[in-house]
Amino acid sequence: MNKNQKTIKKEVTLSGVGLHTGKKVSMTLKPAPVNHGYAFVRIDLEGKPIIEANAEYVTNTQRGTNLEKNGVSINTSEHVLAAIFASDIDNIIIEMDAPEPPIMDGSSKFFMEALEKAEIEEQAAEREEYIVKEIISYKDENTGSEIILMPADEYQITTMVDFGTKILGTQNATLNALSDFKSEISSARTFSFLHELEMLLDNNLIKGGDLNNAIIYVDKEISEDTMSKLKKAFKKEKLSVTPNGILDNLTLHWANEAARHKLLDVIGDLALVGTRIRGKVIANKPGHMVNTIFAKKLQKIIKKEKRNNVPNYDLSQPPLMDIHKIMSILPHRPPFLLIDRILELSDKHVVGMKNVTMNEAFFVGHFPDAPVMPGVLQVEAMAQCGGILVLSSVPDPENYLTYFMKMDKVKFKQKVLPGDTLIFKAELITPIRRGICHMQACGYANNKLVVEAELMAQIAKKPKEE
Repeated sequence: MNKNQKTIKKEVTLSGVGLHTGKKVSMTLKPAPVNHGYAFVRIDLEGKPIIEANAEYVTNTQRGTNLEKNGVSINTSEHVLAAIFASDIDNIIIEMDAPEPPIMDGSSKFFMEALEKAEIEEQAAEREEYIVKEIISYKDENTGSEIILMPADEYQITTMVDFGTKILGTQNATLNALSDFKSEISSARTFSFLHELEMLLDNNLIKGGDLNNAIIYVDKEISEDTMSKLKKAFKKEKLSVTPNGILDNLTLHWANEAARHKLLDVIGDLALVGTRIRGKVIANKPGHMVNTIFAKKLQKIIKKEKRNNVPNYDLSQPPLMDIHKIMSILPHRPPFLLIDRILELSDKHVVGMKNVTMNEAFFVGHFPDAPVMPGVLQVEAMAQCGGILVLSSVPDPENYLTYFMKMDKVKFKQKVLPGDTLIFKAELITPIRRGICHMQACGYANNKLVVEAELMAQIAKKPKEE
């Protein structure tokens, strides 16, 4: 049974510094409408540019998952995204006045607490969930890092890490349900090895780091020069190494805190897929690069499956609307009425049908010796289905006309020939407002996707006759 989408009831703000930039940042989490998803907004820049939390915008995965759109960046996005996803939220706006969220204590703990204060509420739209039916995997042959996604009854994650050092060794962590994220994973802090830390300091990174937001595992002898740099970076007069090999006196929350934090990162990175997942993730030696490559691969698979999910309807059953009912709603008339039946209709979607025959007027010239239905008329037919959808939202559809506003991402996959039966399915991308219908439309014939497009149309009242 599908659940409804969720957002937060009220705004909540957190402040701090970015781990790598060292810049002070104020981050405000705000409610968002249905089908909005997760999006960052840089309010410190002109025009307040929006960067959607989408795997396609990942440009860099060194020391965090960094997004970039039209030259505008968001750095180290994974900790806040993990908290949002694990809080069962579908739609949220993340406003920031700097490029990097506050590091807080290096975990997702404070983001989880903020979201609880903001209160989560259900929205009037069904949630989309990708149900894993077969194993999907990706392996980096150079590093041995691998992610496997397999069928399961709910979203579960297991991480297995091996850092090849005596001080840390092999660790595993498992999350059997997202509802356990707060108690089992959210407080796991980010970490680094001393040899990595030296590189970061030499490159003027981790400007916002201190001993309260990152665990430092000492995997080598500390030279006097390195100790001097560490004291300066962390603003400490004294530093020491504890018996368990951690810099200074930071106490671990769990013996396998490193593996738990890697699990946290996997959740944050896979949130960039943009869809809820029902399946089990097994991540061996995960990292931001392999996580986001897998996210991009999964995103493509989901889109392809969604496009190729050919609807199946019993055309022998009486239609919801026949041609006479359609003509009482749509202003179109032959030869430009391009749908014959409406099979399904709700406030969010519509399914229509057209029988393509050799008697179509357009086959006279397109083409005399090789008749093919023009692609533009396939798009028009889908738009007419959308017209039924939007006109059904007003009490007097006979008094309105429909007008095209925009078409985008139009693709033609197969030829449509005489004798084909076209099935069109159009679903709202955003709710109908002020008579504007924005929808994703697909056309199918012979159990194949033949056309798809994002369409926008508007209804307007017919001019009064004088």
